[in-house]
Amino acid sequence: MKRRKISSPKTRIEKDALGPVKVPAHAYHGAQTQRAAENFPISGWRLSGGFVRALGLIKKAAAETNLSLGLLDRRRAAAIIASAREVAEGRFDDEFVVDVFQTGSGTSTNMNANEVIANRAIERLGGKRGSKKPVHPNDHVNKGQSSNDVIPTALHLAALVDLEKFLYPSLKILRKSLERKAKKFDSVVKLGRTHLQDAVPVRLGQEFSGYAAQIELAEEGVRKASDRLRGLPIGGTAVGTGVNTHPAFAKGVCARLSKATKLKLHEARNHFEAQAARDGAVELSGALKVLACALMKVANDIRWMASGPHGGLGEITLPDLQPGSSIMPGKVNPVMCEAVTQVAAQVVGADTAVTVGGATGNFELNVMIPVMAHNLLESIRISGNVSKIFAERCVDGIKVRPARCRALAERSGALVTALVPHLGYDLAAQIGLESGRTGRTVREIVKERGLLSDRELDKALELRKMTEPTRPRSKRRVKR
Repeated sequence: MKRRKISSPKTRIEKDALGPVKVPAHAYHGAQTQRAAENFPISGWRLSGGFVRALGLIKKAAAETNLSLGLLDRRRAAAIIASAREVAEGRFDDEFVVDVFQTGSGTSTNMNANEVIANRAIERLGGKRGSKKPVHPNDHVNKGQSSNDVIPTALHLAALVDLEKFLYPSLKILRKSLERKAKKFDSVVKLGRTHLQDAVPVRLGQEFSGYAAQIELAEEGVRKASDRLRGLPIGGTAVGTGVNTHPAFAKGVCARLSKATKLKLHEARNHFEAQAARDGAVELSGALKVLACALMKVANDIRWMASGPHGGLGEITLPDLQPGSSIMPGKVNPVMCEAVTQVAAQVVGADTAVTVGGATGNFELNVMIPVMAHNLLESIRISGNVSKIFAERCVDGIKVRPARCRALAERSGALVTALVPHLGYDLAAQIGLESGRTGRTVREIVKERGLLSDRELDKALELRKMTEPTRPRSKRRVKR
């Protein structure tokens, strides 16, 4: 006779203040998380792994601080610290099941962290998941904290960590790539353009130096804006007064987080501002939007210069990365530039969501923190990823067509600008307009009219010279 196999139950029953809740038997999260998962089946989006890891670091630092202050016994504290460390290492990312669109304080996500850490700690101590014994998610894991200071602290921490991890290294790669091209292309003179119309010549290297400077300045703006996030709201608890927390708690947590992340962090200057407003996040998002605009400009210019190759400008060529058409054989498109512009559009849109979020909330709490966190962290991540890929798969492989660049510059009526000191503005304007109407070059028209000698004309229309600043002639000393 075969022994009957007894299957384990698929759910367990937990209780919270509102009553019993069925929780998946295997889950480390508990009743409050389960309610939120059922209440908010909206987008399927979850707060990022970086945000979850920030929560793990905060809970670990909080338990260590409470232990040092004599507010947690060593046995419970050790179990909480070890479990929070696992969350910070990403081992429980799948347990964070609450949608981005949830309670505006992020209470559900904070409780998600509390319950996962508590149940893992209980398991370590030989207890049963969901029992809340000997570790309680609120009384022990959340001790001295509130969702209202933990969640904005996690937003600050995750943003600062992701900037260091995703964005700054990638921007350095892109800037260096552009700088190398600026140096390599410095001798290539080409037609300048304003209003998408011909303008006086410029060197291709000068254009690329401008792109590199755009990226550098945008990064400076992001770094400056991010400094506001170094002040952490932790310690303000519910409304900024610090009710139910030790006076030394916030300082202890900030010091431990600084050590763990190697970031310079400190307690918020004013806890009422730190919880009621998310102005720092709005400022950082705005700086990321500036970066997006810079990336858009650079990518658009590069794909314009590479347009054609026969029906467009065709001044540079881009690496062939993939077939560009399902119907036109041999067509290759500037796909990396297109990816950059799409990311830029996404970041600009995300900034709108962050801006609206920052303007929302009443009195002591902003109530759109999860959606602000989602958009801000996503913007950091995709901006960093696309900057690196753009540098390595596009900019590094750009090649120039010097003859094409020079030919376009030589044919342009804009060269007449260099003759203004010799002919005056009005006559130069007539020559420029005639060049545009007839397709004849400025050189041909001036020679035909006999307005300047060949030597004067060659000197005035020296392309390289036009791209360099005019230096005033030194005054001769008058002998007395």
